[in-house]
Amino acid sequence: MGKELLEILYRDEHLVAINKPTGLLVHRSSIDRRETRFAVQLLRNQLGQRVYPVHRLDKPTSGVLLFALSGEMAGRLARDFADQLIKKRYLAVVRGWPEEQGEIDYPLVDGPEWGRQSAPETPRPAVTLYRTLARNEVPFAVGRYPQSRYALLETFPQTGRRHQIRRHFKHIFHPLIGDTRYGEGRHNRLFRDHFAAERLLLHALELVCNHPYSGDRLTIKASLPADFQQTLVLAGLSHGLLAERATPEGAAGC
Repeated sequence: MGKELLEILYRDEHLVAINKPTGLLVHRSSIDRRETRFAVQLLRNQLGQRVYPVHRLDKPTSGVLLFALSGEMAGRLARDFADQLIKKRYLAVVRGWPEEQGEIDYPLVDGPEWGRQSAPETPRPAVTLYRTLARNEVPFAVGRYPQSRYALLETFPQTGRRHQIRRHFKHIFHPLIGDTRYGEGRHNRLFRDHFAAERLLLHALELVCNHPYSGDRLTIKASLPADFQQTLVLAGLSHGLLAERATPEGAAGC
């Protein structure tokens, strides 16, 4: 079997970004002790040098994942993330039809999965902006209704809490499709059975930051995986891909 190679989106002497596939942990974690594949290890082997992750994507989430190539650059980027100077944009499919655009302002507890103690924590501010790109009603019953409604959203997390997008949309009763933790099993099964969805429908589409060495503004984009695109076509939501090119005024990321 050949060596597994990750898709490189950007690389220079200070940074490297990949298009992380769904199902890949960023690094070893107590979340899944049985896992043997990690983005940090795969990328280190691929490049032949040490890499420093500067943010996280959940295991089932795909898309832009940024690494520094030195501890100094990692520290600079970590400060930018903490100061909310880095913008991120995601695509997500949710149950129901949310408003055309909105803001979810709901504090969240990061919790022990980020290496914190298990003692109770005070919820921290968490804000997510979103815009609806496409809606469709499909002729399949879930519960008492003969049809089911779904939407493709563009989301802009303003903060970086654990599972923020997934938890926020659960909070407003529009859970993400394919989310086995915060979603609804009946709707996940409908998408598996009818729309070939075998994954969480959440993709980190774009990351914009100031280069930690040059200061230049850097935009890194990750194309939507083929399986995600196929599901959008089958679910009648693919026309939203044309609308995702426009960004709402003032949408800042985490």
